[in-house]
Amino acid sequence: MRTVIKSWIPQCLRILRPPCRFFHRCNRLLTSQIISYYDSINQCKKELPEYFNFASDVLDEWLRLEKDGRRPANPAFWWVNDEGEEVKWSFEELGFLSRKAANILSEACGLQRGDRIIAVLPRIPEWWLLNVACMRTGIVFIPGTSQLTAKDLLYRLQASKAKCIITNDTLAPAVESVMPDCQFLKSKLIVAKGRRDGWLNLKELLL
Repeated sequence: MRTVIKSWIPQCLRILRPPCRFFHRCNRLLTSQIISYYDSINQCKKELPEYFNFASDVLDEWLRLEKDGRRPANPAFWWVNDEGEEVKWSFEELGFLSRKAANILSEACGLQRGDRIIAVLPRIPEWWLLNVACMRTGIVFIPGTSQLTAKDLLYRLQASKAKCIITNDTLAPAVESVMPDCQFLKSKLIVAKGRRDGWLNLKELLL
């Protein structure tokens, strides 16, 4: 599934500090080269695609280049917490898991392109995985801080008309307390080791 690209060019690229280097032994990519590329788009020297999807047009393309030997094999995702636990995914693993997560959103949760989900999670691997899954499906990803109260959650669920919420076992009780007033909410995903009544467990569904 592809999503429509917005017609603006990120101005933040103009303040990057050269030189930038990718993981390990990748070639350097100078800031001036990045700015030159986007300037050429602004001046209509390069064709701007009508549709663009970061998951399929960038992540999947990098995987293809790695498999063809035209790009060094580097981690697509590398997460480390304060306790030293690590999660490292290659582009192939990220592609596989994000497609699986996309199927969970589409099938188990019954979401369609344009539907909205609220993700109230700390920055754990599942947070990024759901981002990519939403890109693949055209589902609108709405992040929320873990400090939200029940009142905050109620406002966001009502204002966004979200059909799904994803959170952890810490905030699940707050979500349950406001559910009677959230007529649009159809499904709930929890990121936890154990099960909870009325919730779909994301970790189990990803196995």
